[in-house]
Amino acid sequence: MGTLFEYIKGKLTWTDREYVVVEAGGIGYCIFTANPAAVIAREGEEVTLYLHQVIREDAHLLYGFPSREERSMFRHLLGVNGIGPKGALSILSSLSPQQIALAIVQEDVKRLKSLPGIGQKTAQRLILDLKDKLKGGAGDMGPDGGLSGAPPDGNGGGSVKLNEALEALMVLGYHEYEVLPSLRKLYQASPDLPTEEYIRRILAEADGGRSR
Repeated sequence: MGTLFEYIKGKLTWTDREYVVVEAGGIGYCIFTANPAAVIAREGEEVTLYLHQVIREDAHLLYGFPSREERSMFRHLLGVNGIGPKGALSILSSLSPQQIALAIVQEDVKRLKSLPGIGQKTAQRLILDLKDKLKGGAGDMGPDGGLSGAPPDGNGGGSVKLNEALEALMVLGYHEYEVLPSLRKLYQASPDLPTEEYIRRILAEADGGRSR
């Protein structure tokens, strides 16, 4: 069942090993997070967490994330057979959402296998399941297979980097129209950045636009 709540904004009153407590409207909400100590606020300060709710027969559980991208990756992970909420949180405590997305796009089985609870079969399933979501939506490709308006470097690396960055951003829940213009512009200004840096900068820009 999908989440009934989009986000919670309130005072961080308690941090535990697996969860935090956020007080909002006089109620303290227990919210499980990937890394409670990494919540960017001290106890007593206001935080915003994007929520995912899991309803079971014996409990209603809230999972919270400091960004929409992390929540999107959590939901993707839950959709993979053999990965439950605890496993997904453990994975997100080991790699950032953009690192996981890039590993999926690059079909980096070795890196995915290094994650807690992920073996060879689960890593392959993770790649197949999430890359399948990208079929038919790999961006505005030019005749060389790269993004239009972004010429490849001498070895064709520009096309590869930008295609991987776009696909990783799509895994994180973005649409092409949200990030493609900025991605082209960024490449033209800084063609030598590593793929992960393109993703990081676009995420920062996109998140700033969403928050306005």
